[in-house]
Amino acid sequence: MRTSSINIRPFRLTGFCLAIAAFELLTYMASDLVMPAMLSVTEQLHASPAHVPYAFTLYLIGGMLLQWLVGPLSDQYGRRPLLLIGSALFALACLVTYWVPSIEAFNSLRLIQGMGLGFVIAVSYPALQELFCEADAVRIMAWLGNIALLSPLLGPLLGSLLLQWLSWRELFLVLGIAGLAVWLGLYGFMPHTQGLRTPIKPFDLRAILRRYGRLLRNRAFVLSSVALGLMSLPLIAWIGLSPLLLIQGQGLSTLDYGFWQIPVFGAVILGNLLLDRLIAGTALTQLIRYALWPFCGGLVALLIVGIYGASTGWLVGCLALYGVGLGMSNAALYRLALFSSADSKGLVSAMIGMISISIMGGLGSMIAAFGAGDSLDSFALIASVAGLACLLPLQHFLHGCRNTAAV
Repeated sequence: MRTSSINIRPFRLTGFCLAIAAFELLTYMASDLVMPAMLSVTEQLHASPAHVPYAFTLYLIGGMLLQWLVGPLSDQYGRRPLLLIGSALFALACLVTYWVPSIEAFNSLRLIQGMGLGFVIAVSYPALQELFCEADAVRIMAWLGNIALLSPLLGPLLGSLLLQWLSWRELFLVLGIAGLAVWLGLYGFMPHTQGLRTPIKPFDLRAILRRYGRLLRNRAFVLSSVALGLMSLPLIAWIGLSPLLLIQGQGLSTLDYGFWQIPVFGAVILGNLLLDRLIAGTALTQLIRYALWPFCGGLVALLIVGIYGASTGWLVGCLALYGVGLGMSNAALYRLALFSSADSKGLVSAMIGMISISIMGGLGSMIAAFGAGDSLDSFALIASVAGLACLLPLQHFLHGCRNTAAV
């Protein structure tokens, strides 16, 4: 693998990648591992089951809450100290959840735990992009995506098994201890990287806000970031609503619920593996066009299933086909969005995260409010339309990329 001009021993570089992968996995596990227990959480805390999808939305909101500040701070002071702060915050929030007395406190801690995801997006992703060349960076992002997908793939199933012996409070305790172990790994292996590589200047909030304003006027950046959020929306809706659809609506056990996650997230991993095979000899824009075939095919099939009557098998099969396309396209589109602006990558990555997560969180809440969690049919109809909405910004972005290449 080629790296940047930063001189780092291969052992430390490998250790850093593994620590980042472990931190990203934990930030997702903090959601997926406890999803089978969420109905128990609401019952024990004397709250409505309606809190199940909204607790997940709060987690996503936490992911974008500090990105606007964390990204520029990592440009200014380096990626390492910011990521260490973020991983410590995540671990402590998980540990404190063990003693949570009410649903309000639980949801507040979900918000704080979600901030850990924001640090992954705004700090660790730019660090990896700076350390590796384009092809290697896309491969590693896809590899990290596969590891992160182990959480929704195995998290519900593992959570269902662990709940046979542990309470949901003890699950968070385990996550907190694992978070502290990840902090030690980052402390030991993470190199000092700083996106701007310029002498430290006083932190200028107004200048940062002006740079964000310029970024929002960058048409290619906005189109690609919006497309990123919309493309993931059906998957995010499935993560948030599948406990209601399968456990409460279909009467499945938590173990069966976990098994039905495997085809969906296994398909996304397959898409990432296809991306890894194609990346060496294919332009990123062409990769995305290839990915649109299974992506659109799965969502159109999901729409048809919703119209004529959805069963669990048909719905999961359609989501799996969509997942292949999502896995093939996500890392490639992220790379194009990140380098659609010449500004510092911490700031650009933060804005990508804020736009995409706000779309996933905001529209995900709207999908739930529109009744997508009431039945398989309603979920299929609403989620398919929401996902296909990405074609408008994506088509305009790819058309702009073609025109730029022609010039």
